[in-house]
Amino acid sequence: MATRAAAVQVTRERILEAACDAFLASWYEDVTLRDVAAAADVALQTVINHFGTKEALYGAAFDRIDDLIKAGRYEVEPGDVEGAVAALIDDYDRTGDFLLRALAEEGRLTIVQAGLARGRREHQAWVEHVFAAALASLRGAVRRRRLAQLVAVTDVYTWKLLRRDRTMSRDQTVLAVRELVEALHHSTEGGRR
Repeated sequence: MATRAAAVQVTRERILEAACDAFLASWYEDVTLRDVAAAADVALQTVINHFGTKEALYGAAFDRIDDLIKAGRYEVEPGDVEGAVAALIDDYDRTGDFLLRALAEEGRLTIVQAGLARGRREHQAWVEHVFAAALASLRGAVRRRRLAQLVAVTDVYTWKLLRRDRTMSRDQTVLAVRELVEALHHSTEGGRR
């Protein structure tokens, strides 16, 4: 019985890995259960037995990708701006195009909305964790503004503008985002505008 359960789990993991690869590389509509089954080297019915629908498989893949994002980002010690920005850009180099496609599909696909809402909350929580020193002495509207600024300069859209639109190298992108974060880190309250 234990051997069968282990084999079932291995098959499920293989399907989920194939789904993550497919969704990371393609638009939601371009991924089929049949393609995922072929990539996982299982029958289509096996994918259906494990996940039921494409929406459920996407949700499980999104959760797995989200877990990988969190694992990489939280390896950085709070206050390590250089390490945090490098981890962030490395993450976006792996997942940024997937996230941008998800954002483009957000208005049309309900399954995407929940994952992105969670991702936004988690990104802000990570910013508050890793850049806590930049927020520590701030209160009220000033703190909310600074947090919003840090979230914005570390957002996937900033990565897109620098890496994709401006075709900056990884190292130049890390440097550019680090400079923005450090400017916010070292900025004084700056009045109550």
